[in-house]
Amino acid sequence: MRFTPLPHHTVEGPPGAPVLVLGPSLGTSTAVWEPQPPTLAEHYRVLRFDLPGHGASPGALLPDTGPGRTTVADLARLVLGLVDHYDTGRFHYAGISLGGAIGAQLALRHPERVASLALVCSSAHFGGPEGWRERAALVRRAGMGALAGLMPARWFADPATAGTPYGKALLGDLAAADPAGYAACCDALAGYDVRDELPRITAPTLVIGGIHDTATPLDHARELADGIPGAGLRTVATGHLAIEDPGAVAAALLTHFRAAGAASV
Repeated sequence: MRFTPLPHHTVEGPPGAPVLVLGPSLGTSTAVWEPQPPTLAEHYRVLRFDLPGHGASPGALLPDTGPGRTTVADLARLVLGLVDHYDTGRFHYAGISLGGAIGAQLALRHPERVASLALVCSSAHFGGPEGWRERAALVRRAGMGALAGLMPARWFADPATAGTPYGKALLGDLAAADPAGYAACCDALAGYDVRDELPRITAPTLVIGGIHDTATPLDHARELADGIPGAGLRTVATGHLAIEDPGAVAAALLTHFRAAGAASV
């Protein structure tokens, strides 16, 4: 039998509890969800993963990290392989930014697997492809250091967060990312556009938008909530990574997943 490599991941929470998969944003690792699992893991088997070339996941998880070769569908297949490894049937899913795009892809292509969905500071379309292709080319050419000065204002509600221990840890994950894997994920975002497919998402969906998010402003959250049948919209006082108010994010997720679980009984 062929061995399929798995993304690096962590597992927390009671065995036998419903599975909740948490997907990270581009440039981050499992650490971006660090504030939430202690609360979420009281009720769910929480599975966090690293994107290819991020954290402890090798870029070689992807068959080809060359320019333009990676899609969000490729990333979603890795996540599906991970939950299959744990013999998980249906699972809840929450993702930040690119992590949210992966969740929407799973909900569209594998609706029978996604029990409920939460899209955090995410989008149905992350802008024109040119900017993502330019960023991919930049890191392939100059390495991750080329982005160091750009991300604090993009990621955090207050750029001073970059100087806190947690902010430094997140920026450290960015600096340590494999340029080829990071660039491949940029290529995936360049080709991502599910605006016309949103009405086909059947999983109970919560959209969380950051009031101070400049990377995917609230218009992106509203477009998701308006396009997905029955989706709810919650705003929180956070930037793009949704880290400034973890309690509000965790509470919104718990309320949503519990309601979805009760409705499916």
